[in-house]
Amino acid sequence: MVPSVRRLCPLACVLLLAGPGPVAAQTSGLKVPFEFYTLGNGLRVVLSRDTTAPTVGVGVYYHIGFRNEPRDRTGFAHLFEHLMFQGSTNLGKLQFIKLVESNGGVLNGSTRFDFTNYYEVAPSNTLEPMLWAEADRMKGLAIDSTNLNNQRDVVKNEVRVNVINQPYGSFPWIDLPMAANQNWYNAHNFYGDFKDLDAATLTDAAAFNRRYYAPNNAVLAVVGDFDPAQAKAWITKYFGGIEPAELPPAPDLSEPRQTEERHASRIDSLATRPALGLAWHVPERWTPEWFAFGMIDQILGEGRDSRLYQALVQEKGYTSDVSAGINWGLGNQFNYQGPMLYIVSLYHDKSVPAESLLAVVDRQVKALQETPIDATTLARARTKMRSALYDDFESFSGLGKLDILASFALFDDDPGRINHLEEGFAQVTPELIQKTALEYLRDSNRTVYTIVPGAKDAAASASGSQ
Repeated sequence: MVPSVRRLCPLACVLLLAGPGPVAAQTSGLKVPFEFYTLGNGLRVVLSRDTTAPTVGVGVYYHIGFRNEPRDRTGFAHLFEHLMFQGSTNLGKLQFIKLVESNGGVLNGSTRFDFTNYYEVAPSNTLEPMLWAEADRMKGLAIDSTNLNNQRDVVKNEVRVNVINQPYGSFPWIDLPMAANQNWYNAHNFYGDFKDLDAATLTDAAAFNRRYYAPNNAVLAVVGDFDPAQAKAWITKYFGGIEPAELPPAPDLSEPRQTEERHASRIDSLATRPALGLAWHVPERWTPEWFAFGMIDQILGEGRDSRLYQALVQEKGYTSDVSAGINWGLGNQFNYQGPMLYIVSLYHDKSVPAESLLAVVDRQVKALQETPIDATTLARARTKMRSALYDDFESFSGLGKLDILASFALFDDDPGRINHLEEGFAQVTPELIQKTALEYLRDSNRTVYTIVPGAKDAAASASGSQ
């Protein structure tokens, strides 16, 4: 990890796009201006001009994340994110970072389920060097044994610091997908096993770069205050000559329908309180039920007016907070492609058994399944969803909007879907919410995960008995 990049753990440095914000509901529908086109080498480009502030955001999204990384190379997508900051043909080690920060900008990168992204926000007059620098590392990343070895050690140290030696380190964002999913691509250790990281060779890294970090496996998005004609000229100049790659077949990410409730647990020697995690498989993207589940999230888990917060925190006092969301902890409902989970996580006192919290959750779920919500509840959920969308789009100098535009371009070849989200949520009815709750919030579609706090010797004893 390089402190000057202002980076968090790459797997956790997400744009937090799940919670409702303070923006009031608007009277007109969302209309994000954009231009979408493809260069001859397959690079898809999304431009969205907004002159509100004299800044510009640049993001490059590669269609490789920890979900579709090669077998026996767990953690390689994450490792490669680090390598992308180690220099390129015309920029030495850390010079990309210095270029951005010396021009008054900020930058970051993250690894998600279905992509790895790199982005900068800087004054508008620095757009050209930002584009040049991103193109330079796309076509000529510096990969050598020194960079590979030291970044492998950095990644392993992150695992030690952020997971192994951190209370609840992998909960719930790694623990629940591994317990709830059956397909290896959806269920392996995203941070990577040390044996796989150690086995990665320089040849592996070079092949990974050629295979996945190519223009025809990427989307370039530019948002903010810029001249579209000039931006297009620079993009053609710097990216147009980069050779495309022969892309491998996409892996099968499909997840079988869950028909029995699953349970998993582990002792956490560093945890001071028990924790309960719940996961349900959600409907396929863009279906009516998918939109309905977004509304269910607003009703059940988002904000202090949510049913779970009111029941668990305000009424019972079983926990101090409720965390919930689709693609929780690693994004939002919109920036993923394959199968996904709806996760609820709760921390509670030892005097309150997990079964007590689960019983409260069951009652709230049953209420959604048995009785259609009233008009007031539906209207409030729509207002919360709309407020969250608008707040998200404007977050961090427009990078929230960039993230969704780039994701829809990458996964759906249609960034214009951003302008139809409100329409999709507006069509959700009480009957559809009830139907969706009956199918997707059933116990047989649920995974229950518990964290048991324990002393180090207790954990060691439990481990030794397995």
